[in-house]
Amino acid sequence: MNIKIVGKDVKVTQAINDYITKKMERIEKYFDDEGEVLVTIRTEKNEQIAEMHVTVKTTTYRAVTAHKDLYASIDKDIDILEGQIRKYKTKREKQTKTDSIKLAMQEEKNENKIENEIIKELYYDIKPLSPEDAILKLQEKPENRFLVFVNIETNKVNVIYRLKDNTNYGIIEPEA
Repeated sequence: MNIKIVGKDVKVTQAINDYITKKMERIEKYFDDEGEVLVTIRTEKNEQIAEMHVTVKTTTYRAVTAHKDLYASIDKDIDILEGQIRKYKTKREKQTKTDSIKLAMQEEKNENKIENEIIKELYYDIKPLSPEDAILKLQEKPENRFLVFVNIETNKVNVIYRLKDNTNYGIIEPEA
């Protein structure tokens, strides 16, 4: 990794440079020497502030901490960055795993896909009702979209169904 250390109102000593380089080894283990690190250290009032930006490909991790001791601030930044990197990598691994499972399930569905076959059968009693009674019966079960019944006026099988507006109904009657 390419590490650049900048000091604003603070001189970057060899000891600070060595310390940051040594601590960055914890971050480097997550990547294959393909990243840039920008470390900015500065002083504001009584606090030493360390700001770190790690950029790898298109992903950027950032941590800023303030402490009375510059070394403690650097340590805290490294902890924050390591947590962010681990969280991101874990999230990506889970997503990759989930995507591969979904893909495998999709392929399995495509292989076992049944076409032009009756795959589900339901049986229920058809009761003689008037169309008005059929509407009332259908209103009792709002999850149902239709009801098959024997029309007592015509003695034929009819279907009453709920229209898309969910307030009106349609009826299907055989002609013959």
